[in-house]
Amino acid sequence: MHPQTIAFLQSLSAEARAAEIEARKEAGVCIPFPCDVCIAPSVKAGKGSVVLSGCILTGNTEIGDGCVIGPNTVLHNVKVGSGTELNNVHGADAVVGSDCSIGPFVHIRPNTTLGDRVHLGNFVEVKNSAIDDGTKVSHLTYVGDSDVGKDCNFGCGTVTVNYTGKEKFRTTIGDHCFIGCNTNLVAPVTVGDYGYTAAGSTITEDVPANALAIARARQVNKESWVLKKKPYKGM
Repeated sequence: MHPQTIAFLQSLSAEARAAEIEARKEAGVCIPFPCDVCIAPSVKAGKGSVVLSGCILTGNTEIGDGCVIGPNTVLHNVKVGSGTELNNVHGADAVVGSDCSIGPFVHIRPNTTLGDRVHLGNFVEVKNSAIDDGTKVSHLTYVGDSDVGKDCNFGCGTVTVNYTGKEKFRTTIGDHCFIGCNTNLVAPVTVGDYGYTAAGSTITEDVPANALAIARARQVNKESWVLKKKPYKGM
């Protein structure tokens, strides 16, 4: 949790928290379970938005109209566009566009910008990256130090390999790309518009526009290996 968030929670009295929530409700924000919500005075929330149980909103967080925030969402200095849903999301120092579907169990780290209609599904982490309109990152994926175009699709288990142990490098992905399941994109690397990576590939060279990149070893089947080696218990 962000240190400023912890400091805010420590300083907040029950009376102050209740007063802040009541003011939000009067301004058109729906908070059906007020005992389970904390909102800092500096937070802005639009009309028709819903803040559910377990939410902590602090810093210069701004929420647009008609959003659903929560349950269990923690935001610090996050700007959220109208019509966006955040379910079990932790975010800090980031921008989320309008009509996005984020969560559950998503971590949006600092210097991240998400365009409109972006979908981040369960167990996705984004750091220091820009993801443009309509892109879908559905599950079990890390996008770090990357620039991602419009209307891309990320398969399960994709990783942008951004850190060598000494330096960090960026990954660039164009518009309308398909990143196959379990693809490793070893930065610095670029995937051109409409580029496609085969599942299980480790991409270390640039992928031209409209190209299919395959980077995996050939499968070899050892016939009767299990019968000879007996690797399982009880054999």
